[in-house]
Amino acid sequence: MDLTIEVEASELGPELRSLHQWLIAETELRGRVQTVQAPPEPGTLGPTTDALLVALGPGGVATAVATVLVSWIRRRVGDVTAKVTRPDGTTIEVEATNLRDMDVADVEKFASSIARSLEDTGEQDCR
Repeated sequence: MDLTIEVEASELGPELRSLHQWLIAETELRGRVQTVQAPPEPGTLGPTTDALLVALGPGGVATAVATVLVSWIRRRVGDVTAKVTRPDGTTIEVEATNLRDMDVADVEKFASSIARSLEDTGEQDCR
């Protein structure tokens, strides 16, 4: 099963590249993350990265994705939203503005909730 991760931010390209680097730095996710590129717009030099694709599998990969995503988004400046979509259409949205003031225990609970949502079915909005 593959997850698609999209980012909404004022600086989309740099934010997606940053998240990609965070994800591939995680041992459990190495080799499981790839970029999804859109065809180049007329008048541009090349394709742009639209999203990230993460291949899930056994061994806590959903937990690794959730943990990295929450850690990454907490360190964003400005309004940043990450939207994770499963192949069945289940969508989880994570917003930076709602995570900045959480203490460590709440962040851990939130990441666990996201990991469960990535493995379950049904739509979740984790704001």
